[in-house]
Amino acid sequence: MSNASLRLARLETRSRLLQALRRFFVGRSYVEVETPVRIETPALESHIDAEPCGEAYLRTSPELHMKRLVCEGMERIFQIGPCFRRGEFGRLHRPEYTMLEWYCAGAGYLDAVAETRDLMRAICQEMLGAERFIHDGRTVNVGGDWALFDVAETFVRTAGWNPAERFDADRFDMDWVAKVEPALPVDVPVVLMDFPAEAAALARCRPGPPPVAERWELYVAGVELANAFGELTDATEQRRRFEVAAAQRAARGQPVYPLDEAFLAALEKGMPDCAGVALGVDRLAMLLAGADSIGAVRAF
Repeated sequence: MSNASLRLARLETRSRLLQALRRFFVGRSYVEVETPVRIETPALESHIDAEPCGEAYLRTSPELHMKRLVCEGMERIFQIGPCFRRGEFGRLHRPEYTMLEWYCAGAGYLDAVAETRDLMRAICQEMLGAERFIHDGRTVNVGGDWALFDVAETFVRTAGWNPAERFDADRFDMDWVAKVEPALPVDVPVVLMDFPAEAAALARCRPGPPPVAERWELYVAGVELANAFGELTDATEQRRRFEVAAAQRAARGQPVYPLDEAFLAALEKGMPDCAGVALGVDRLAMLLAGADSIGAVRAF
């Protein structure tokens, strides 16, 4: 197959994926929504930089606007659309990328694991006719049991320390990339769950000792594919966390974004318990198309 034909085939795979994702969620009575792309108040997270756009910013995630819709009474919503992060470029990163994000009121973060498992199985079955695929010469089985690993236990085993007991943000990030990720199995999906409380700015925490955040990340074929929270619903605690992130950004000389007062006001009025998942569409398309970078499955 010529390079041009291969490129077109991969773009067709991406198109089929987008259609299959929508069928899955519509079939489960989710409502597709659209929220603003150009926003005044990006979520305040320590290590995520928003791209300026005039006097506003391009969104890094639709999260805060989608949660406002949950606060207004929408119980099952999803969105597929562009997001932007400044300075990110590589095999698995682009300054502009496509995100699938969904929220389900009344669900917990473990329910979100089960639904994500259903999603991956349905997508592979529809597109490939099997609940497995080959990536980088290895067969990845999404139809069998998934591996669920506790973050603290995984760090003890691979990096020799427990971040839930004594958190060190820089060491956590370095060891995650250098020691945790290379040790993960690649033949089955892996869910790393129960993060240190300090590593989840928008997830609720369970009391300890030590306290842990209701957050998980999904790896498929060694690729980080999705991030999920049992969502924080306490407006006072959310404001405090935003203020901590703002102070950290200021100390490092990063831009400090305004607090999203509309989002915090919505939390004050009340948000039901819910789970939210963000999944990288480009990365999933890359895996299903047998490509080696997300650039190979984007039109431009």
